[in-house]
Amino acid sequence: MVKPELNVEDLIQLFNTLFVEGENTRLVAGDDEPIYLPADEHTPHHRLIFAHGFYESALHEISHWCIAGSERRQLVDFGYWYEPDGRSAAQQRAFEQVEVKPQALEWILSVACGRRFRVSTDNLNGEADAVEHGLAQFRLAVGEQAQRYLQQGLPARAERLRQALLTFYQRHDDFVAYRFDASQI
Repeated sequence: MVKPELNVEDLIQLFNTLFVEGENTRLVAGDDEPIYLPADEHTPHHRLIFAHGFYESALHEISHWCIAGSERRQLVDFGYWYEPDGRSAAQQRAFEQVEVKPQALEWILSVACGRRFRVSTDNLNGEADAVEHGLAQFRLAVGEQAQRYLQQGLPARAERLRQALLTFYQRHDDFVAYRFDASQI
């Protein structure tokens, strides 16, 4: 049997089929930076908007959404701060602490789709120490968190999506055989 090609429209359709009704949330391809917008007086549903139609951006934003609790899902961008590229070493460490869980989840969802995952420090123009030294530690932390998720279970929405992705992309056997090793990211 031929496995389906990866297409961001398929991901949008899968997500919206799973979560529009029960969670009142739509996945939307955006033209600019990603953002989560809760329902308001103009739009009756929450919008998880990912950047420039990129598949990786969609998986990353979905990962944040899967982790966010009900109170955070009522706030723009889940109430998180974002310090743009060019962070200091201290700012980078704080960014990475917040990013470990979503990136571990993104890795698991990427494997379920058959996509290669690359850890992102999102700080190309930051202090050299923030970019160079922290990358190995961050990769290790993401790998350890992915292992914890696989051993202890994913958040419920993430598990529901993972199963849908495995089925759609016909990857159940591939997923079981994959080794989640931080040296791969």
